[in-house]
Amino acid sequence: MSRVIQEPVRSARTTAHGHRAARARSGQWAAWAFLAPVVLYLLAFYAYPLYRNAELSLRNYTVRSFVQGDAPFAGFANYAKVFADATFGPALWHTVVFTLVSLAFQFVIGLALALFFLKNFRLSATLRGLFLVPWLLPLIVSASTWSWMLNSDSGVVNAVLDWFGVGPVNWLTSPDWSLWSVIIANIWIGIPFNLVVLYSGLQAIPPTIYEAAALDGAGGWQRFWKVTFPLLRPVSAITLLLGLVYTLKVFDIIWIMTKGGPSGASTTFATWSYRLGFGNLVPAFGPGAAVGNLLILTALVFGLVYIRAQRRQALA
Repeated sequence: MSRVIQEPVRSARTTAHGHRAARARSGQWAAWAFLAPVVLYLLAFYAYPLYRNAELSLRNYTVRSFVQGDAPFAGFANYAKVFADATFGPALWHTVVFTLVSLAFQFVIGLALALFFLKNFRLSATLRGLFLVPWLLPLIVSASTWSWMLNSDSGVVNAVLDWFGVGPVNWLTSPDWSLWSVIIANIWIGIPFNLVVLYSGLQAIPPTIYEAAALDGAGGWQRFWKVTFPLLRPVSAITLLLGLVYTLKVFDIIWIMTKGGPSGASTTFATWSYRLGFGNLVPAFGPGAAVGNLLILTALVFGLVYIRAQRRQALA
């Protein structure tokens, strides 16, 4: 009798287990279906271009071989050619100066504006919206506007300087000023991003912490240095990292304003890579791709450093 009862129970359990397994498989297929567009997008627009750029840098491509695909393998000869080029040293220095100065001023000004707008006063939302205009404009519009403003003959900046008795400055055509001109333009464009991210981070800090610090007798500077800055460190780190990756690859602003000149005075790795690959009558695809890979490698190194620092901070 007990055997007769156990058989239907065992059959019901087997059926239920089969239904659960089928639902689990169905859920897995659904998850893969949702992931498939993202995976295809990453493969098509990230993995393949990276592979193609690496392959370009390891072969001697000409226009004919670029079309036919029969370029001879060159190994690291293109990288050796880039390192031996007289442009490498100045371009590296310009890239470092352009990146670090832009990051420093964008972050400091963005943080100052975020602290300013943290005080909810009348028209604060409207002013924050106006500060987003440089970020929303296409880069070609922003760069063209700055190119007109810094024009030596008819620029508004020189007109203002003339009111104060300062002679005209050749912002875009002088080797001493061209790099600083594109840095100023890039700082102006990057401030809104820092403002938005840092303002969001400041809003996430509980007001009770500031109240407790004030009760302990901490002044305004002490509250900022002992409370705000440490609690804002994770947001600041990701802001600086994203700003670094973006600034390393800035091309539009420099190319529209100075084309890397005069005499290479504002040439960075981004503009040099473009000029090697597309800016000459006889394009050097291999060296141009090698310079691009150096930029990618630099951004990757800084990204790994950031991830390692975040892990150490989490374990501390």
